Amino acid sequence: QVQLVESGGGLVQPGGSLRLSCAASGSFFRINAMGWYRQAPGKQRELVATITSGGTTTYTDSVKGRFTISRDNAKNTMYLQMNSLKLEDTAVYYCNADIYEGSAVTGNYRYLEVWGQGTLVTVSS
Repeated sequence: QVQLVESGGGLVQPGGSLRLSCAASGSFFRINAMGWYRQAPGKQRELVATITSGGTTTYTDSVKGRFTISRDNAKNTMYLQMNSLKLEDTAVYYCNADIYEGSAVTGNYRYLEVWGQGTLVTVSS
């Protein structure tokens, strides 16, 4: 079973920084696009940033210039470097990935959209 596990959340003061990680594990042979989403209390989940397997990135306007998404394909891990954090960045952050689960050699595989369990980021003074 393919899993995504986030880490790196916590409590930080306004203006501070955090680095989130999202590691994929299980039986798969390829990860396509990956992304970070967040959900603040009482609000809908929103897309924060995405990155393709080739490294092309997109960001929602509110985090441009402050957050940086990256990935290490050799480690099957994605990161979100968050700088200049604001109170409104407080949310549960989720990672998401499009993954080919199974084996390309045998031809026994399926294409899945996988979500992590979330990690809480709290920005507070």
